[in-house]
Amino acid sequence: MEKTNNKPAHIPYISKEISEETLVEKTASFYNFSNTRRSIREFSTTPIAKEVIENLIKTASTAPSGAHKQPWIFCAISNKALKSKIRIAAEKEEKENYDSRMSERWKKDLEPLATNHEKSFLEEAPWLIVVFKKTYELHANGEKSNNYYVNESVGIACGTLLAAIHAAGLVSLTHTPSPMNFLSKLLKRPANEKPFLLIPIGFAKQPTQIPNLTRKPLAEVSVFYEA
Repeated sequence: MEKTNNKPAHIPYISKEISEETLVEKTASFYNFSNTRRSIREFSTTPIAKEVIENLIKTASTAPSGAHKQPWIFCAISNKALKSKIRIAAEKEEKENYDSRMSERWKKDLEPLATNHEKSFLEEAPWLIVVFKKTYELHANGEKSNNYYVNESVGIACGTLLAAIHAAGLVSLTHTPSPMNFLSKLLKRPANEKPFLLIPIGFAKQPTQIPNLTRKPLAEVSVFYEA
């Protein structure tokens, strides 16, 4: 067998088939659980252990990526002073968005969510994870090398992270203050990293109100081509 760095290039993957009935039960159970996930904008200040965040990031990093380049960096922030700076910068960009950048149609579409430029959750949530995409690799000797399918890979990793957060019994929000260049400056990230997503994590404040929304039914989000 071909070896790379004294390790086998391939190893066995052990899998066991299960019955159709069990498959249906497992997938239905996971759907029902996933369907309870909601975006939360009001967070409890109850602390979350660093080890929990480490486990969530490790889980996100199990996501597939182009050529296994894993082109992501997860910056986890609990420092109160830094969270405050992030909030101030994010609210500045968001106010400009609401005042001049967003179309009237966009703002109308946001009305059911009752959002505005104020982002108190950026300070209330015990942790923020800022996900950066590595547009290319920057090596210690100054050389650059390509990453592949960066947006797709990082998007999948973020989806895995959100599922892991929900499975842990925590809540989150996908926040994209645009433009997000201020995150690169505040976190002092290198030129090959670009901010992709900002995710507050914690427990939901009690009581918390959420929009009474429904998701599109299966018929509107799928097409089956059967034999």
